[in-house]
Amino acid sequence: MPDSSSMSSHSAQPSRTLYPKAPSFSLSDFSSRDFIVKDFIESLTESVISQRRSAGTNQPFDPKPLIRTFEHAQHRLNELSEDLEIRENELSAAVRRAEAQHSQNLNTFGRKLQQTIQSFQKLDTSLNGAGLSNGADGSMAVETGKKLEELDRQRRRALDAHFLIECWDDISNRGDVSKLENLRRSNKIDGRLRSAHIARQLLRISQRLDPKSWNDISSTPSNKQTTGPVSPALNGDGVEAGPKTNTREIIEKFSETLEKDLLKQFDDFYRKANFEGMKECASVLRDFNGGASVIALFVNQHQFFIDRSQLVAEEVSGDAETWERLADPDADPPGVEPSLQSLVDEVKVVVQDESAIIRRAFPYYEEVLARFLQRVFQQSIQQRVEMVLDKASSVSSLAFLRCLQSSRNAISTLVEDLKAHGLTESPEPISSQTASVLDQQLEELFVPYFAGTSYIEREKKNLEDLYTSLLFKFTAFHSRRKKAATTFMASLAKSGSELLSSAKEAYINRLDSADFTPTQKRILLKVAGLKEPGETTRQSDMELSDEDGQLSVTFAKRMLRWLAEGVGRGLELSVSSETPRDVSTLLNLLLSTMADGYVEVALDMSLEAAASQESAKSEPDFSYLDNLRAAITITHLMLTCIHTVLIPLAASNIPMRRDMEKRTSVAVNRIEDKINGIEQRTIDVVLAWVSRLLGGQRRNDFRPKDSDVSAWLEMLQTPTCDAICTFLTQFHNTLQTSLPPGGTNIQGILTEVALGIRSQLLEHFKKFPVNGPGGLMVTKDMTRYVNLLKSWDLDEEVKAVGGVLDVLLEVGSLFVVGPEALREKLRGGQASGTTGGRGSSHGAGGQANQGGSAADAAAKGVGLSVQEVRAYVLRRDDSNSVAMQHVLNSLS
Repeated sequence: MPDSSSMSSHSAQPSRTLYPKAPSFSLSDFSSRDFIVKDFIESLTESVISQRRSAGTNQPFDPKPLIRTFEHAQHRLNELSEDLEIRENELSAAVRRAEAQHSQNLNTFGRKLQQTIQSFQKLDTSLNGAGLSNGADGSMAVETGKKLEELDRQRRRALDAHFLIECWDDISNRGDVSKLENLRRSNKIDGRLRSAHIARQLLRISQRLDPKSWNDISSTPSNKQTTGPVSPALNGDGVEAGPKTNTREIIEKFSETLEKDLLKQFDDFYRKANFEGMKECASVLRDFNGGASVIALFVNQHQFFIDRSQLVAEEVSGDAETWERLADPDADPPGVEPSLQSLVDEVKVVVQDESAIIRRAFPYYEEVLARFLQRVFQQSIQQRVEMVLDKASSVSSLAFLRCLQSSRNAISTLVEDLKAHGLTESPEPISSQTASVLDQQLEELFVPYFAGTSYIEREKKNLEDLYTSLLFKFTAFHSRRKKAATTFMASLAKSGSELLSSAKEAYINRLDSADFTPTQKRILLKVAGLKEPGETTRQSDMELSDEDGQLSVTFAKRMLRWLAEGVGRGLELSVSSETPRDVSTLLNLLLSTMADGYVEVALDMSLEAAASQESAKSEPDFSYLDNLRAAITITHLMLTCIHTVLIPLAASNIPMRRDMEKRTSVAVNRIEDKINGIEQRTIDVVLAWVSRLLGGQRRNDFRPKDSDVSAWLEMLQTPTCDAICTFLTQFHNTLQTSLPPGGTNIQGILTEVALGIRSQLLEHFKKFPVNGPGGLMVTKDMTRYVNLLKSWDLDEEVKAVGGVLDVLLEVGSLFVVGPEALREKLRGGQASGTTGGRGSSHGAGGQANQGGSAADAAAKGVGLSVQEVRAYVLRRDDSNSVAMQHVLNSLS
């Protein structure tokens, strides 16, 4: 093996020889965790580098010392590798030997374990009498013990049978129950338990041996006047045919006495808090009659029920303001009714306390606790819940639903608290039997309110009433608009105020029905924004404004908030399997009320107003656009509510969920179609009015007289251009406030309007003669039009440099440049091909030299067709000059 000298010996000053001393290292140098290959290589070359530094740098580099150093290091590494391989082989051999020894040990221990198991089985067999002869004594002792136990049982049974026969003989012949009385009066629980057991057996014997006392009711003392013993019946041989006494009466009388005595003892023990005595009496009565009487005694005479029975007629508390808040849909509910909350708190304390007593007083405590809980829920809690809900129902339907929710939550919390306490199992978790009883009582308490579709119908009816009231003025406004008289005689017959008055009267008459309570009527009138009818009703109270016919995002938020409250309440109260059906019902209500009856009605009015503006002779009124922003916002809120709240709750019912999605999509598509129709109508209205303004352009606006040139040139634009720009600015401002910002609607409308105006202007300037000063005015108008349109939020391709709007500037330049400049301009277009015609609505794209003439390419250079350029040039006063004729000839 190599030596273990460390590398620190290398750092010693080497001897002055021709070549440096070879490095020396061992395996320990490489086994360290701090070993780094780079440092190891540097240590091999350190001596050579230091000598070279000491000798100066003028000498040429000699690699031989380094080569010999590395050769020695490689040789040493090979030696270490061989040593390492030898050690590895030795260790591998040792491992194989250890594995073989381990396997041999396992086999040896396995055989010993098997022998031990066999020995144990033999010993067990011998002890049971079926094995070796030396185990006969043990098996004989076991068999003897079994026989003695059997004999003892037979003896006890014989004694019990003998005592039973004696008791029957005394009862049947002499009516004597002294033996049973002695057992009953004994102080030991075993005696009373045995007397109860024997009394039950005697009743069965009496039923078999004395059927007359069971079948002949007239033989009972209550129906006979005899007081002495009954004479025995004799058969034909003079032998006694049956008992001499009425055994049934005697035994039942004793049983009744025994039961009363045990119940009295139980009650005395209960008052003294003697739980052991209570348990003994309960055990006897359990064996005697199943324990029904003692359970009834414990439950019926409990102080909690005695005190509560006196409070049944107590009125439901709460002031008028609290019930008013409960009926107000915009107010937060005040919580659980105070008297119910007080009862719940008391029940929690009583049940927790009594469960500990029941555990100590009854051996069958779970059954007693179940009866106690049933009595608590079915009597005290149910009575109070019914009183609270009756009171809430007399206030309003919403008050009833909110009270139902708060009552259910309060009692559910009570059940969870009792489960967490453990009751008879406290501090251990509550038993499954008791937990099942609590859950059953909770469900049965509210079953009448969730039978069939009764609950969701209440929710739907409540929302319908609230929605109808909230939208009363809106509906009345649009009903009056639709029923507006179209003839003069009809208008004289019935005015709008009369229509409104009749609508309000019909609505109030509906609220006066028995379906609505006074409080609910008052709340609904408040929601509708109406005053309660008095002895004198002023006509001004029924006037409607234009604002009543507009959409209100606030109204929509209130409607969705009421819906969300109903959905949340339904999730807490309704059965989970019926949730998809319930939310589908609420979705139908939301779509029919908010989408069909609210948003679409307002959009129909806006669409009619937009259609009427197209043929109007005055400047269009865009006030009908005010509904668009609210309609889009309300639709977005409605969709968010549907996709976030309603549709996810129907995920368990795939067909119903798909149907809900389909109905939602249909409703939204109708709204979008109407919005698109209004926007398209608006575009048509704008373009129609711009066309009307352009039609008012004077014939000589661009051909001023020489005397008017100076004053004309001082004008910034023509009156027509100024009117159009003013109108477009007003339209743009109205559109910005009428549609939601950030969307594509505004950009799309403005882009369509800009393209339409561009087309109108291109056609407009083909109709007017233009002289030199007039050409400058054309340029001013065109520049004003383009600057205004580009200031809008248009598509980038439309407003970009070289886009379709820049064609208007090119047209303006056609009226001001001279013939030579015009020729150069067209020639530049011919050379550049399509660079000037990008985005032209007349298809100016394409290479001029590909299938087109030089004239076509020249026209496309300004983004116009040849015919259009020719039409504009012909409107110039100098179009008949020789120079211009040459230009025109180049376009032919």
